[in-house]
Amino acid sequence: MRVVVTGGAGFLGSHLCEELLARGDQVVAIDNLITGSIENVEPFYGDAAFVFQRQDVSNHVHVAGPVDAVLHFASPASPKDYLEFPIQTLKVGSLGTHNCLGMAKDKGARFLLASTSEVYGDPEVHPQVESYWGHVNPVGPRGVYDEAKRFAEALTMAYHRYHGVDVRIVRIFNTYGPKMRPADGRVVSNFLMQAIEGKPLTIYGEGQQSRSFCYVDDEVRGILALLDGDEVGPVNIGNPNEFTVRELAEIVLEVTGSSSELVFEPLPVDDPTQRRPDITLARDRLGWEPQVQLREGLSRTSDWLRTMSGL
Repeated sequence: MRVVVTGGAGFLGSHLCEELLARGDQVVAIDNLITGSIENVEPFYGDAAFVFQRQDVSNHVHVAGPVDAVLHFASPASPKDYLEFPIQTLKVGSLGTHNCLGMAKDKGARFLLASTSEVYGDPEVHPQVESYWGHVNPVGPRGVYDEAKRFAEALTMAYHRYHGVDVRIVRIFNTYGPKMRPADGRVVSNFLMQAIEGKPLTIYGEGQQSRSFCYVDDEVRGILALLDGDEVGPVNIGNPNEFTVRELAEIVLEVTGSSSELVFEPLPVDDPTQRRPDITLARDRLGWEPQVQLREGLSRTSDWLRTMSGL
């Protein structure tokens, strides 16, 4: 296939590009590099099947020639990023999704939307099933990301129903692994870098809020299973093993061998109290479930961060 990946120089997008190339697909990666990094895709430059285009899909998107699939992953994705770029986040979720759907319609391509567990907000249903409509504060600071993705899902389904575009929607839960930016503000990279550097691990609140962490290789495998299959979605792709943030901090200390202490700060506004995917649909329809356990994934990520940081 010839596949367009928006956000292709980002953490998850670049892993998708790598796997698509490895299986023999041609890849056009598009990124405006506000949170992505050209270093993530430089290793692919020697591959004739890879092309990089620097552009903002919120303004315009054009790819010459045939396209078989469009994977729309362009968006700031960590709280630090979407709070720093709130307007850009809303625009790429709305205008960017519209532009990419238009390209998929024009090319006769399959369209896959990268949505998020954030559409569930601070959930009142646990674990979260795809039929749950969510509990989101639309005017809170996190709403710029949550509502952008909720709108993107609605727009994707409108193009599917009205224009007949072949679509897929994946709801991604907390993903971690190599190529994470050390300072991206996500809890895994924060804890690992603080532990590696011997600094205190910063926990917000009492650390009893829960999350589910999926290693990037598992996440990519699930996304491509959705792309290649017949299920429209939305489909949760995440790890159903649930940990409190305090438990995560303690595992990070074990994995890194760090003696860092834990420090506690006030919770951010609208921070979800719990998050865990029900992956029954992914198991039944895609034959997918995660394989990499948290300690192993954290160890691999720690090794990568040490190498990248020279520590």
